[in-house]
Amino acid sequence: MEKKMSRREFLKASAATGAILSMTPNISLAQEAKSIQLSKPQIGIGNPLIQLLWKRMSSRKFSSEPLPVEVLSNILWAGFGINRPDGKRTAPSAMRWQDIDIYVILPDGLYLYDAKANQLKLMLAQDLRGLAGTQPYVKEAPVNLIYVSYSKMDTATNEEKVFFAAACTGLISENVYLYCASEGLATVVRDAIDRPALATAMKLRPDQKIILAQSVGYPKKTS
Repeated sequence: MEKKMSRREFLKASAATGAILSMTPNISLAQEAKSIQLSKPQIGIGNPLIQLLWKRMSSRKFSSEPLPVEVLSNILWAGFGINRPDGKRTAPSAMRWQDIDIYVILPDGLYLYDAKANQLKLMLAQDLRGLAGTQPYVKEAPVNLIYVSYSKMDTATNEEKVFFAAACTGLISENVYLYCASEGLATVVRDAIDRPALATAMKLRPDQKIILAQSVGYPKKTS
């Protein structure tokens, strides 16, 4: 039958063990963490995503040639289209608010992307490309996407609205970047916008805020 150790004996044994450990090299220090050299991107192994990421870039030189409706459809679906029967989208959103509305500025008008109906709904029959950004190349791009948010996040605080809208817009715009990389299209996401002037021209409500814009088109050929 084992004899139970008394409190005094336990404390004495613990002190002795501590003394021994204090003289033993610290194992964690002997295995100290160090930098890890990563391997190069494996762009030649047939992984299409790796190859697209290698091609992904911002471009500010656009041809004025219009994009076919098939290409425009794919751009919008890649950005924030429906990819599951339950209505979930190609980019995540907080609380499933799906709060980003994509307005599309084309030479012949302003449209709103309706993912459920798979349609571009005409909002204004007016060329607003001159208001879509402050850079000169914006007027040449055949497509300007305007990302608008806030109106659906009714239970979020103002701080949360700013954060969630920025995060979701970033995810959508990167989806567009990857599609453009796959098709050899030029694109750039932009913050240089006269938001009050554009919001007025688009007839946005006070609860709608312009987050970012993104220009898309064929690359401008250089001679």
